[in-house]
This record gives sequence, structure tokens and C-alpha cells, in this order.
Amino acid sequence: MRFNLSDLEALVALAERASFSKAAEQVHLSQPALSRRIGKLEDALSVRLVDRTTRPVDLTTVGRDFATKARTLLDELEQSLLALGDAAASRTGEVTVACVPSAAYYFLPPVIRLFHARFPRIRVRLVDESANTVLSSVARGEADFGINFIGTQDPEVEFRQLLKEPFVAVCRKDHPLAHRRQLRWAELRDADYVTVSKSSGNRLLLDLALAEARERPTWFYEARHVSTMLGLVEAGLGLAVAPRLALPAGNHPVLRAIPLLEPRVTRTIGLIKRRGRNLSPAAAALYELVKREKGAARARRAEAK
Repeated sequence: MRFNLSDLEALVALAERASFSKAAEQVHLSQPALSRRIGKLEDALSVRLVDRTTRPVDLTTVGRDFATKARTLLDELEQSLLALGDAAASRTGEVTVACVPSAAYYFLPPVIRLFHARFPRIRVRLVDESANTVLSSVARGEADFGINFIGTQDPEVEFRQLLKEPFVAVCRKDHPLAHRRQLRWAELRDADYVTVSKSSGNRLLLDLALAEARERPTWFYEARHVSTMLGLVEAGLGLAVAPRLALPAGNHPVLRAIPLLEPRVTRTIGLIKRRGRNLSPAAAALYELVKREKGAARARRAEAK
């Protein structure tokens, strides 16, 4: 056989990314080196695998069929290696996870710690971005899977629910409303309201939930990110509404979260992956760990309150 596993990995990356530059980045090669590996495969098989006249790059019918078989072969080999204790510890690779920042803080650190203990040489790249960026990263194949609160209606991704969480009012402990056990949205109308911008998925959820509300707060300060918004609240500039996961667990020295009713607004956090795409064994192992650990993470957070 005049080709090796690295050549197969190059073809699979090209099939998934439909771009020589993106495929080369995925397998840590230069574009010319990737092209040489594809050419080596074509010479060894005596067939044309890639149609180089199209943009984006497209595989021939034979190329697509062979890439599917190559992906299966590589996955089975990797799964066999991961199943072996010593081999798992020495297995190298990379998993990319796209995740909204609040869920990244809540879910991923303990999960990645467990994953690293089992696969210490497999690298994990986190794309901690907005909900829209997370969704597009998964849909385009730039991330193996994601953790997000949008995507349930997107035909390009599969959404697996992890949990629902409420939006809460957040203010300083010396704020006039801080003593309240719960608040109604109408009671926020006279507060200096801090919000995230309309580009935020959280803002979209809130705007949709309050579309028919007669009274709603008028914002005085607007930020792009929830962390910045909470920084403004902590500085005493007003009151905000945020998803519960965005707040640190335990008794915050400055901020207080208050349940918010009428209406009660929630968001659903879930795992997303591109529809029809099988995860690599390494990515699948991390995906399954997230599913398993979400209950444990919820318990840890409850204990910290």
C-alpha cells in the first residue's frame, strides 16, 4: 500500500471542510503539503478524488465514497486505541467545543478535568462565543459539537436538551430592591436598567418573551457581553436581568440574584452537533462526559448556594 493513515486523515479533513486552507489547518499542514497528500492518494488508487475546478472544493463521486469509508476506518481505529488503557493515555488529537460563556463556566471545567485525566495528550479547544457564533461554528463544521441555548429549530443541527434555567434580576446588595424575595417585570420599569445588545441571543429571548408585556424596563446602559453587563451592575450603575448560570455559584460578596416573575422567562441549554455527522471517538468521549456530568454539576452548584 503506497499511502498511510495521515493521507487518509487529509482526505477526510478535505471532505469535511470543503476547503484546502481549512483542511490543512485541521491536520496541521501547509496547503501544498495537504495537496501533495491528496495527490499521493490519487496516484496510489489510480482515480481522481477531488474536483479542483469548483469553489468550494468538491470531491468526486468516487472521492466522497472513499472518504466515507476512510472516516469509518479512522474512527474504528481511534475507538480501538481509546479503549486500551495505555494507548488512551498516549493518544494524541484535538477536540473543538463551541460554547456560550455562561455554560462554559458552569459545565466544562470539571468535565475537561476528567477528560484530561483519561486522555492527557488530547487537546481541547474552546470557542466561548455568542450563541449565534456557537451555532454557526457547529453548523459549518468548525467545532465538533457545542453547548448552546439556540438551535432547536435549525435543520442543520441536532439539539439534545441538558437543562432549563431561569432568567433572574441581578442587583447590588445595597440596591433598594435587593431585599425582595421575588420581583415582577413591571417593578423594573423605574430602575436604571442594564442590558445586553440586540446581537445577543439572551436579548432576543427576553424581547420575544416580553413582546406582549404592557410594561417593560427601558435600558440606560447596554453592553455586548453578559460579563460586561454584570460588571456595570457591580459598579452600582443599575439592575440587570441575566441567566442564572451567568452568576457565580455561592454567596457573591456584592451581587444578589432575585427570582423574576410575570412572565417567568427561561432558556434551554443543550448539546448541539451537525446533523448527520458522526463525532470522532475523542469528540464523542467528551460529548458523553458532558451529558453524564451535567447532573453532578447541578448538584455541586446547589451545594454552593
